[in-house]
Amino acid sequence: MPKARFAVSKKLEENLEVLKEELGYGVTFDLVFRRLRVAHKQACLIFFDGFIQDEAVIHILRALQAVPRMGVTLAALQQDLENVIPYFEMSMADSLEAAMDQVLSGAMLLLIDGVQEVVVLDVRQYVVRGSEEPTLEKVTRGSRDGFVETALFNINLIRRRIRDPQLRFEALQVGRRSKTDVMVGYIEDVADPSLVNEVKSRIEAIDRDAIPMGGKNLEEYILGTVFNPLPVTRYTERPDVAAAHLLEGHVVIIVDTTPFALIVPVTLWHFTQHAEEYFQNPPVGTYLRWIRTAGIIGSLILLPLWYTLAVSRNLPPWISFIGPKDPGRLALWLQLLLLEVGLDLIRMALIHTPDSLATSLGIVGAIILGDLAVSIGLFTGEAILYTAITAICGFATPSIELSNALRLFRYVLFLGAVVGGWWGLGAGLLVTLLTMGLTKSFGIPYLWPLVPFDGPALLRVLFRYPIPQVAVRPRLTQPQDLRAQKRDRPRR
Repeated sequence: MPKARFAVSKKLEENLEVLKEELGYGVTFDLVFRRLRVAHKQACLIFFDGFIQDEAVIHILRALQAVPRMGVTLAALQQDLENVIPYFEMSMADSLEAAMDQVLSGAMLLLIDGVQEVVVLDVRQYVVRGSEEPTLEKVTRGSRDGFVETALFNINLIRRRIRDPQLRFEALQVGRRSKTDVMVGYIEDVADPSLVNEVKSRIEAIDRDAIPMGGKNLEEYILGTVFNPLPVTRYTERPDVAAAHLLEGHVVIIVDTTPFALIVPVTLWHFTQHAEEYFQNPPVGTYLRWIRTAGIIGSLILLPLWYTLAVSRNLPPWISFIGPKDPGRLALWLQLLLLEVGLDLIRMALIHTPDSLATSLGIVGAIILGDLAVSIGLFTGEAILYTAITAICGFATPSIELSNALRLFRYVLFLGAVVGGWWGLGAGLLVTLLTMGLTKSFGIPYLWPLVPFDGPALLRVLFRYPIPQVAVRPRLTQPQDLRAQKRDRPRR
């Protein structure tokens, strides 16, 4: 379609003709064209019903109808609108294409006969749920607010925590049809400019109709994770977690209609930490971190290691108790495989089950079926025990993305142990470590600060330091301002 068709004409009817054809007026029921007169000139308000604030629009209509009768030139129009309309979010669009993008985003358009610009009035309102504590990132103490599906509200939650004039949120759009708003957040004098530019360039390079699944679709475009199951961006629904990462020099990406933020770059250790550690004192927080890390390692290696020991002969006396005395009717490897698959089925069934029936499903799947399977000799009690411990370790993993990735690697280790015993288990571990070692997030090694080694940074991973002692930002993001504290405070 030629661009001239989208140029704003001085004739109101020509503009309305184009907008009606492009927006589907008369076909789509929620599109409203409200005609009126402004200074005895024909005018029209255009908006989608349900997007606008009725009370604000009523005040705007009264103000427009009160404009005195006069020749309305562009300069006079701008002056009158700025002085008369009781609304502060107002701008001008110099093309019908730009105006259509605005009205599709929820704004209201004002077109006046004889004026070769479109007035855009941002009187949007969104259907939004209340800010609630994220179910995946609960804490015993701390704030209970969480991100919602409206990007602007999420940005406000972060700005409440960082009142820094250097905090920036740049707005981009993704999708030729969806035109989804994507906000790139960073602290200008902290974040590495090359990192910020790389994030923005990857987002701007997306050439697609839409990203209907929001942030998850965006991640796959900008990070290119296809066959590697390891997460290379951290999801968070907590504004305090996003604020903490911004202060460390990370970049936070917020996608409209998505109730979480993406944090880049990240390493493996970002997925082993949780906000709960920072709402406890440092020794308790360190203990929680160690227990959680042990659970994450256990979710990966416990079941394959137990199987390898159970089928091994000539075990040392101190571990000779490992392995079932009665192997059951099925081979031990088949029991473990069926139990793993069964747990995944129960997990998926719970997701699709109404809350009122979820407890009943858990009782049937975990207790009745398990007890019956042991009673008839199909499974051994020890196999069920270690499978249950592995599942508990998986649930202790703070990141559900990392937990799912480790589940796939656990299959690799288990199948290696079944086929090759100790050698197969070792080969599976080697594949897992090589995959982690070769993974990068925006050029950052996934195993840093272990590989490459960085002693001080590794200590910060192992221990939950007291906040007053954290004087420098992590070197991971190459921040411009390395020091987190400008001066020593006097002790009392």
